[in-house]
Amino acid sequence: MKKIARRRFIQQMAAVAPVAAIQPFHLIKDMTVSPADKIRIATIGMGIQGHYDTRSALKNPDVELVAVADLYKGRLERAKADFGQQLFTTRDYREILQRPDVDAVLIVTSDHWHAKIAIDALAAGKHVYCEKPMVKQISEGLGVIDAWKKSGKTMQVGSQRISGSDAAEARRMIAAGEIGAINYMESNSDRFNAIGAWNYSIPPDASTETVDWDTFLGNAPKRPFDATRFFRWRNYRDYGTGVAGDLFVHLLTSTHYITNSVGPTRIYSSGGLYHWKDGRDVPDVLVSVMDYPQTAQHGAFQAVYRVNFANAGSINNSTRIIGDEGEILFGNGRITLTKKKLAQAPGYGGYDSYFTFPEGTQKDFVKQYDAKYPEDSRKAEPVKEIKFEAPKGEDGHALHFGNFFENIRKGSQGTIEDPIVGFRAAGPALACNESYFAQKVINWDPVAMKLKKK
Repeated sequence: MKKIARRRFIQQMAAVAPVAAIQPFHLIKDMTVSPADKIRIATIGMGIQGHYDTRSALKNPDVELVAVADLYKGRLERAKADFGQQLFTTRDYREILQRPDVDAVLIVTSDHWHAKIAIDALAAGKHVYCEKPMVKQISEGLGVIDAWKKSGKTMQVGSQRISGSDAAEARRMIAAGEIGAINYMESNSDRFNAIGAWNYSIPPDASTETVDWDTFLGNAPKRPFDATRFFRWRNYRDYGTGVAGDLFVHLLTSTHYITNSVGPTRIYSSGGLYHWKDGRDVPDVLVSVMDYPQTAQHGAFQAVYRVNFANAGSINNSTRIIGDEGEILFGNGRITLTKKKLAQAPGYGGYDSYFTFPEGTQKDFVKQYDAKYPEDSRKAEPVKEIKFEAPKGEDGHALHFGNFFENIRKGSQGTIEDPIVGFRAAGPALACNESYFAQKVINWDPVAMKLKKK
């Protein structure tokens, strides 16, 4: 099966995107080339992200949706309406894993089901695309990695932002030393609306007749049916991982990819539940500070990640990576590289101790200064600004799936976000929660991918 080059694929996405935007899902599904080359997928969890993931997957050539699983009956009905009445639907994901016509599964469930379904799917011989965070508990990470390695199957974790050309260009800039040695970075993901704060719509027919509540609970504490908990599961620690697992994990994945880092060693979080006091038990404002140690790939730096779900001020969700010779600002497919370099000579005068010296001492100081710093060492290089914008029509989400499918066809486990990469982002994100709730510093071993006792 032929390999699609990245440039050609971006061109294909640009051509398909305007059509896909106005076509029903079942027509998008039919945009394939050769039936013999098709990768047949099944989506497990057809909620909001399940629909977005499925649509992005189907933008790739030679991919076909054959089955869907969800615990809400209404979503199975909707899937048939959108993707075709021939679609196999079930409330039991295990039926999908038994189907020989399913090559790969998309796991887009609540977080507390990710590890279990991923391990089951790999054991069943399926390739796996698992939404982030890869696991809900830090203790689950190495088990998923082990199952993936033993299976020989391709597995991709779904922090799709790293597949955009802006992430690739930022990575190139850092590797080329464009901003010198990194010392600090900050990344924000703020919101100011109810839906953005996870208060999703609840269907009026939600009941134990239409929702398989007992299966949804899984290993979570047992409790009576609660439609709010089912349809807004991100708001509850029993099933989700809060803003850290949903949003910090994206920022962490990007940071690690761009800086070629394996992760931080020291993590501390602070925040609170300030606005969305609606029964949720996760914070709506969270700031986490992480210390990244020096490695062969980069110097030591500090990273600050922030989410505010009630930001009525200016929202500018972006990432700044700052070095001693400039900074990279990126977000929404755009990059601004600002290069600044200090003059070799430190200068004197102004708000400086020079004016406090006696006159004779000042003359001696100037004489020494002139001997040490020639004229050409006293001027900084002019500030340079370089801008980059992703190609028009580029779809990073579809490209992320493209990388997944390309590696399936090659028989490779080396995706851009394999389970090791995925867990090296999920682990620190989950440690942010542990720090917040325990009110303590968490020490993390980014190489062994384990919590450290100190």
